[in-house]
Amino acid sequence: MKVLVLGGGGREHALVWKLRESPRVEKIWCASGNGGIAAEAECVAIDAGDVASVVALAKKIQPDLTVVGPELPLVNGLTDAFRPRNWAVVGPSKQAAQLEGSKVFSKEFLARHKIPTAKMYGSFHSPAEVYKALNSVAWPVVIKADGLCAGKGVFLAPDLAAAKDFVERVMEKNELGPGGKRILLEETLEGEELSFIILTDGKRFAPLIPTRDHKRVFDGNQGPNTGGMGAYSTDELLPDHLRETIRLTVVEPTLRGLVADGIPYQGFLYIGLMLTTSGPKVLEFNCRLGDPETQAILARLDFDLAEVLRDVAAGCLDPSKMLWKPGAGVCVVLTSGGYPGKFENGMPIDGLTALGQITGVKALHAGTRLVGDTIVTNGGRVLGVTAAAATLDGALAAAYAAASKIHFEGMHYRKDIGAHPTRQKAAGD
Repeated sequence: MKVLVLGGGGREHALVWKLRESPRVEKIWCASGNGGIAAEAECVAIDAGDVASVVALAKKIQPDLTVVGPELPLVNGLTDAFRPRNWAVVGPSKQAAQLEGSKVFSKEFLARHKIPTAKMYGSFHSPAEVYKALNSVAWPVVIKADGLCAGKGVFLAPDLAAAKDFVERVMEKNELGPGGKRILLEETLEGEELSFIILTDGKRFAPLIPTRDHKRVFDGNQGPNTGGMGAYSTDELLPDHLRETIRLTVVEPTLRGLVADGIPYQGFLYIGLMLTTSGPKVLEFNCRLGDPETQAILARLDFDLAEVLRDVAAGCLDPSKMLWKPGAGVCVVLTSGGYPGKFENGMPIDGLTALGQITGVKALHAGTRLVGDTIVTNGGRVLGVTAAAATLDGALAAAYAAASKIHFEGMHYRKDIGAHPTRQKAAGD
């Protein structure tokens, strides 16, 4: 098999890592890739969100399978361009990707199919409408920009002043671009967050192992939200009775709802849940694998990923093939100084060679590039130091030991990944 992976972050490096382990795979391209992926696949310098460019590339290289990593190609209709050409691709249609591409579409879908979620106060097209509505909400309130905002479109506002500041920046100053043209307000849910990800061919589905990520930039869940500072996976995260509740009240109603709405869905579906005292409720949908959840999940993979994804593209997923190593997987994200605010790129990264000698640890590149023979920083989230072990403590110890060997100017990472099982009033994007 020849495989094309779309994207250039830590999630895509994890996919390339595991696809390379398949005896079926002889060649991998990655568009656009990064400094670490370049050592394991042929990187092609095109924008994964540019559908015409990706189609042109696929015509040229003729991959046997294309795996879409990020959301933008899906929202832009990449799979709709591939399927009429009978090109095998893993990912939902443009219509289905609205579950992630539009918070309002997602919220209306949840309401229509009676899937448990936070109460919505309303959606609004103008700042004046939002300011008026803020007079009759319960505090704190969750404010969501409708469209794609690179992980910055959700804000938990503790009071009116903070809410108005966020709305002004999003709707009046246009800080988040077109994704912020419409805003919705919803109640705040309390409980523990859980990432529940499934893989489906449109008929059958299989859940991946459970993960939890850490969104806030500083230890103790302090500071602003980020794209994700780390994640961990253990089977203990999800007792059998809770897994069954999620299947019956969330997963199956969601898949039935998509069929009822005439929206075929194939690929990964990420369901962000809040485990409240009244049961699991949906915070958000993503139409692809999470990042950094993917890194923690794939560290425990014990099956041929290329074979299973080929089956999904062909509409014949066999969930019994999806086996997982017992124990735990962990990903600790190393970021540029200043992230998620302003930061500088181009910092040389030291210590990566030493990591290759540590068993059970993998440095997955997110925001890096190759300059000559030197790997330098090229993004806010730079590396995901990933480890698997028989226990969570063992995986954490290995990941943190490896992280301590890496250095670049301004490097920051949380020291408490996996140590705070309860995350109060968190809101993910």
